[in-house]
Amino acid sequence: MKLARRKFLQLAGSAATAATSSQVSTAQTYPTRPITMIVPFAAGGSSDVIGRAVAEGMRKVLRQPIVIENVGGADGTIGVGRAARARSDGYTINLGTMDTHVLNGGFYSLPYDLLNDLVAISPLVTAPVVLFARRTMQAKDLNELIAWLQTNSDKASAGVVTFGLRLMTMFFQRQSKTRFAIVPYRGGAARMQDLVAGQIDLSFGLPDYLPMVRAGSIKAYAVASDTRMALAPDVPTFQELGLPSISFSDWFGIFAPKGTPLDILGALNRAVVEALGDPRVRSRFADLGYEVFPREQQTREALVEMQNADVEKWWPIIKEYGIRAE
Repeated sequence: MKLARRKFLQLAGSAATAATSSQVSTAQTYPTRPITMIVPFAAGGSSDVIGRAVAEGMRKVLRQPIVIENVGGADGTIGVGRAARARSDGYTINLGTMDTHVLNGGFYSLPYDLLNDLVAISPLVTAPVVLFARRTMQAKDLNELIAWLQTNSDKASAGVVTFGLRLMTMFFQRQSKTRFAIVPYRGGAARMQDLVAGQIDLSFGLPDYLPMVRAGSIKAYAVASDTRMALAPDVPTFQELGLPSISFSDWFGIFAPKGTPLDILGALNRAVVEALGDPRVRSRFADLGYEVFPREQQTREALVEMQNADVEKWWPIIKEYGIRAE
């Protein structure tokens, strides 16, 4: 019996040592092959642009390619679902937004647990939404635009990509006492192509489309933030124009499947932090109107806190509006 017990303890000790050695080995060698970043929207949109900029910075740190996989559809739920079901080995990560990782949980009956099936790596950037319109819109300012919408409700239309933009469009309708068709799109690029072509009349979008305003391809009427943007100082805020409740800023972050080892999450966080510190990456985001989160907020804990706070804020509002997936 004593010999059997001694043998058992030796085997148990060997197993524990092997497990610890395996973890250390993983931390020292990861990654050994390309990493897939699932972007839950079509190529060419805001999420795709942000994902590619960060992926390039992470590639330099991790010394492995970060392969972008665009998986659009259902307001991003298809792509996020694929990420949630992926192996938790650090070779699949997910670019998420407040839409995909907060609002969709209040809108859809999801086949995954939004708050528990994915774990945070780091927040990236944030930006307010802007109300854009086709360049042929005759309205000189927001008041004239609202007046036009009120008299053309039967033919006016707005394009949306995410549920967040749909929610903002509905807020705008309620506050401005207007009604018009809301047209869903799978990706931001297709929506903006139709706006430029005049197939739709207006759309809320992120500030990376402001260069199209400067080029004269579309118009910008207002920004949903407390202050004007440095990138577009001539575009007033909704608050200035008497619609203070229209305030909405989107955020972007990186997530991984639940169960991804802590040492790998740490390595990915360090890669994101270094990428966000790269002057070329920061300059790219500044040119597009995105604000990089301060260094002290580039943590897993900060992203979790932000996500939970927005769930507490927005899910009751979605319930109040009584809107569900069609």
